[in-house]
Formats: sequence, C-alpha cells, structure tokens
Amino acid sequence: MTFDMPLIVFEGLDGSGKSSLMAALEAELNEKGLPVVRTREPGGTPLGDQIREMILRTEGPAPTPRTELLLYEASRSQHVDQVIRPHIQKNHWVLCDRFTASSIAFQAGGREISEEWVEKLNEFATGDVRPDLTILLDLSVNESRRRRSQRESKGGGSQDRMESEADHFHEKVRRSFLEQASREPKYWLVLDASETPEILLGKLLGHIRGLQWLAY
Repeated sequence: MTFDMPLIVFEGLDGSGKSSLMAALEAELNEKGLPVVRTREPGGTPLGDQIREMILRTEGPAPTPRTELLLYEASRSQHVDQVIRPHIQKNHWVLCDRFTASSIAFQAGGREISEEWVEKLNEFATGDVRPDLTILLDLSVNESRRRRSQRESKGGGSQDRMESEADHFHEKVRRSFLEQASREPKYWLVLDASETPEILLGKLLGHIRGLQWLAY
C-alpha cells in the first residue's frame, strides 16, 4: 500500500448497495491481512449514533434544514476526531458509508441550502480530512424506491425520515452526486448500481489496483 490516507467513501441513494459493496471490499482487505475499519455517517461514535437517531426518527418534530445540516456536521466532527483521523494516522484503510458529499447532495442539493455554506461547514467539521476516493453507486430514484419498499416488506425495518422524502427530493440528491463526481473525476468512481454485486466488486478492485493501492 503506497498511499498515506486510505479513506474510501461510499455514496448513493438509499438502496444502492453501499453496505454490501463495503462489506465485500472489507472482506477482500481482511483476506490480504490489511488493517481496515468500516464505519458510517451519521453515527460511527456513541454520540454520533444519538445524533443519528435525532436526525432520522420519524416521530416528533423534524429539524429545520439548517438544524439538520448542523446536526450532521456535529456527528461528523465527533466521527473524524474519534474514528477516522486516528485510523488514518495508523495507516489503516477506512471505509465509510457516507461523508461530506452526502451533506452537499442532501442539504445543498435536496434542501437547497447554499453549497458554499455546506462546504465551509464540511471543512470545519473534518479539519480538512478528505476522501482519497469516493465511490458513487448510481441508481435511479424509481429503483431506489423499489428496493427500499422490498427491504421493508421483508422485515428490514421502516423507512427513516430521509428515505421517506418525496421523489423530487431524491432526484435533486442524485443530480448533486453526479455533478460532484463530474467536477472531480480523479477522486470519484461512478458505478452502475443496477449491476450485480460481483461485477461491482470487480470494477472497484480493478480501479483500486489501477491506483496502485492494492497488489494483485
């Protein structure tokens, strides 16, 4: 492994397969004996998990858009300080389900808060920690809804507050993700989330090997 900050972030609409691809990559790294930690946002720490519950719960008053953004950033700050940065300093692989790009997609794109403000708060919350690579599992809103409904019908729990937003909200979120990826193609890998898990893992591993982060 020849790079210093192995932080890989997985983004996309809910139901896109982020967790499955993360787990598959984690298994590959474990098989090679490489140190790896898998984490998520919002959450990743005891305090962050409490904030996650406040943000995503469907009962009680919903936070306003600005409050929602600040809650995400508070969770992120704790997460970076207690989990992400310490593992990066140990030269561990860090795999994270959502990070700063989600705030731009959901709060700037979906909620239409100034992207400039979201970026400033991201920088403050992370202390300028940036992903080495962001994986976007791109999925249509219709397919995302279908997968979420299927998961719910199989006993996978009810949809949280963000998942329950209308389709036009998720369309704006998806568009923001794609725009972000197009602005920084060097740091993003866009995958078609409709492909099989095996194909997705193969493409991800091929990309990582191409960056010379992983031996064959």
